[in-house]
Amino acid sequence: MNPTPLPDHGPSPSDPGESEVRAVFARVALDVTPGPVPLAAVRRAGRERRRRRAAGLSVLGAAAAVAAVVTLVPVRASSPAPEPVAAPPTAVRTSVPAVSPTVAPIRIRTVRPGERVDAGQGHLVWLTEDGKHWADTDGLENFRSVSDGNIDLAHPGISHQSEGGPAGAFHSGLYYGTRTAGRVELTYAGGRPVLATLLELPDRPGWGVWYAFTGPGGGRATVTLYDSAGRRLADLPG
Repeated sequence: MNPTPLPDHGPSPSDPGESEVRAVFARVALDVTPGPVPLAAVRRAGRERRRRRAAGLSVLGAAAAVAAVVTLVPVRASSPAPEPVAAPPTAVRTSVPAVSPTVAPIRIRTVRPGERVDAGQGHLVWLTEDGKHWADTDGLENFRSVSDGNIDLAHPGISHQSEGGPAGAFHSGLYYGTRTAGRVELTYAGGRPVLATLLELPDRPGWGVWYAFTGPGGGRATVTLYDSAGRRLADLPG
């Protein structure tokens, strides 16, 4: 069974209208006194928001700086770099003039007393504290003293002994009166100087022995003693 609808009689004459309701609320609102504004809380909230914003900006700046450093630092290759090619040394100019091999000081060989030196072509040379000893191709021994008073060891000087034949000559002798001997040269008239080999005993006693070979037909040679700086100390004309 369907219920019977109630009759609609419309709004009651006693109900207030919408305009009246609005007017009532307006009068009530005018009578309300607002509370104080929480300024301290508002300021704290503002400071907190600014702090968080500044912290975020700092983090972003640091991240940007790290990214820049990572970008700029080169990455080292795992394989070793090739070795650089060495440039040729630069010539250094000095104040010492160049000298030819014939005038350059030679190394003086130090020998033990009595040590026999093969001077070549069957000749032997040895030194003792008393002087120079040598033997020729026939085994004949000779001696030249430095202690018999015939040599002045206080002043530079030189002696000369030679023997030979058509094939050439063996020359030898003493040099003395210096501890800075540099070289001994033999010079023939119009010929090229011949450098001699020098022998000394240990501790540089102030004298030594020289020897050299010359070719056939040389004639008599002038013998000259120089010091290590190239200064002539003594000569013995041929």
